[in-house]
Amino acid sequence: MANVLWQRMTRRIGNAEPRWPASLALLVAIVLYVSLPGALIVGPRWLIPTLEVVLIIPLTVVNPYRDNGETKPLRIFAIATIAVINVANIGSVALLVHYLLHGRQVVGTKLVYSAVLVWLTNVIIFGLWFWELDRGGPAVRGTHKERNADFQFPQMVSPDPGTPRWRPSFIDYLYTALTNATAFSPTDAMPLTPTSKSLMGAESLVSLVTVVVVAARAVNILH
Repeated sequence: MANVLWQRMTRRIGNAEPRWPASLALLVAIVLYVSLPGALIVGPRWLIPTLEVVLIIPLTVVNPYRDNGETKPLRIFAIATIAVINVANIGSVALLVHYLLHGRQVVGTKLVYSAVLVWLTNVIIFGLWFWELDRGGPAVRGTHKERNADFQFPQMVSPDPGTPRWRPSFIDYLYTALTNATAFSPTDAMPLTPTSKSLMGAESLVSLVTVVVVAARAVNILH
């Protein structure tokens, strides 16, 4: 039942893909970011959420479906929304490590809490990057304008007869980001291009720093 409901909510209109799942994920990333302790937020707490909302609302209202009629400015806006929160999250990782190494009073519970928020934000951000960049983006995937695939999903190798002309949606890219951040290597979809390999490598690096270095040190402090 839940699967049928999800399919209806995310159904395509022709080659168009709905934007709202990605917009919702981005809003969740913003909430996670502003939930961090003040010492780990780059600039004023209101700055990043304000910038993101200013970018997200026009995109969602003006272009709720990604199709091959999407203009270049709209695509630039879409990439900018991901880049802003990505830079902010990397800044939080740097501040987290700095706080760990130089903080006078390092509280283990705060470090664990912060590491979890940064890690989850990292997963969402790279899920958005994968979705936005694969084959030229969701606006052209499945059309004559699409580029060569950046990711090879299992369905592309052995397509299910029940899903003809299968194309990945946002949830597929988010799952890919989750498994990559957890295993520090591709497990579901394989990267095929330098761009996808660089993105997966960057995500794994941030995840490694966050989980192994920061979280492990914080757990040690708890003991």
